[in-house]
Amino acid sequence: MTFYRFPQVKFLENWYDKSPADFCFSVKVPRLITHYKKFSDTTRMLSDFYGSVREGLKDKLGPVLFQLPKQIAYTDEWLKRILSAIDKSFINVVEFRHSSWWNPAVYKQMAKHKLTFCSTSYPQLPDELVINSPVIYYRFHGMKKLYRSRYSKTVLKEIGAQVINEKKPKQAFFYFDNTAEGNAIINAKELQRFAKSTI
Repeated sequence: MTFYRFPQVKFLENWYDKSPADFCFSVKVPRLITHYKKFSDTTRMLSDFYGSVREGLKDKLGPVLFQLPKQIAYTDEWLKRILSAIDKSFINVVEFRHSSWWNPAVYKQMAKHKLTFCSTSYPQLPDELVINSPVIYYRFHGMKKLYRSRYSKTVLKEIGAQVINEKKPKQAFFYFDNTAEGNAIINAKELQRFAKSTI
């Protein structure tokens, strides 16, 4: 929702009021910043976005996700541009769509700035759990059919076990974008059941 347009505080407050007391929202930075302007002359825009989500969602605000377009490959300049844009008082996460970002040096630099690397299940990208901060963020987009394919219980258990065996993370967020044909809900419930049976 917040990816396609800048959110208004009153709408965010409505989400806050209608959600359970222990609910946590993750918001995506508008594509105007990440895809169209590509962080160029967006300091004020991003500051306004941060301010709106903090004011509207209050204590229910969770991670702020930056999704980059697939044509952006890793360079030192690009990494510096991202690091200089973020407000470290928020839980910031970056989802890359180019395989060049899967690099231990990138993980380390991001960790120094309290920036979480988003693990992602997406065609032609490394399908691995990357943990570079106390926050784990994983997006399942569907394999082999994007936004459609259902994940097997075996795959979900493997990822869930990796997370549970890690000592560093304090929080873990999993999102299923394989929404076609209802697979996202099915997979989310399967992962949830596995987590409850293991903890």
